[in-house]
Amino acid sequence: MNKKLTIGLCGLFLASMLSGCSAINMGELAGKGEKTASAKTPKEIKQQFDAAKEQLVQEQTQNSQQQPSENKTATPPQSQQQTDVKQAGTPSQNGEAITVVAQPEAISVLVNKYFKLPDNYNPHDLVTTNIPFLTSASAEKRQLRSEAAQAIAELFAGAKAQGINLLGVSGYRSHATQVSLFNHYVQQDGYEKARTYSALPGTSEHETGLSIDVTGGDGRCPAEDCFGGTAEAAWLQDHVADYGFIIRYPNGKDAITGYKYEPWHIRYVGKAIASEIMKHGSTLEEYFNAVPVNK
Repeated sequence: MNKKLTIGLCGLFLASMLSGCSAINMGELAGKGEKTASAKTPKEIKQQFDAAKEQLVQEQTQNSQQQPSENKTATPPQSQQQTDVKQAGTPSQNGEAITVVAQPEAISVLVNKYFKLPDNYNPHDLVTTNIPFLTSASAEKRQLRSEAAQAIAELFAGAKAQGINLLGVSGYRSHATQVSLFNHYVQQDGYEKARTYSALPGTSEHETGLSIDVTGGDGRCPAEDCFGGTAEAAWLQDHVADYGFIIRYPNGKDAITGYKYEPWHIRYVGKAIASEIMKHGSTLEEYFNAVPVNK
């Protein structure tokens, strides 16, 4: 989305948005999903945004036919093209047309293979979570952003009350750690294969401080496919949305998310968005109309 289109969208939403104009913040604008006379639900905001976007895209298309384009950036292959429908950002210069998200602090921030965090981003509100982890987990891995940390503690308590014991495997991951990890996988398996299961630095959900990998209380199958057939995985599928989380990489959605099924990887987005996504069996990409990603 170019600068003029972003500015135009902000103008159209100035009268109805209470704070800011970046659509990446829609989850926060909706709060916890409670509708008031002045607040709009995420669905209503999405509908207004899409209508405004379509109108402005048409206007920009007409203008572009009359004026020469300047300062063009790299364009991804046709199969990979996706506009930053819900986010404003600046394309990177690494040849992969990755967009830098404008509001990395937003609880609903979309981070994937084509939307990345700023290289210098560090969540300002990281805290150590009050949940049990694998004994091998580092102090860094035990952290999440404060809102997500409170939610995961409530999720673990809710699971335990129903006879399901969980352990944390890996929460927050710094940019430096992701750089080291990705480079290790590239050396081990090569760049293309590494990208099917590991994120480029800046595009990892773990860097947001809003995602965490979990496993069963016995510590078996941590971040492994065998977790998918466990009672713990089934409980997460049925209940994560109650606590504001989603299964970030659902089964059968790898062409959209860019990653294979990971039943252990849950992402905090807030209860309103989580409820809608899990109810429809969809993804964060589909919620923001930012598809397809492809592998």
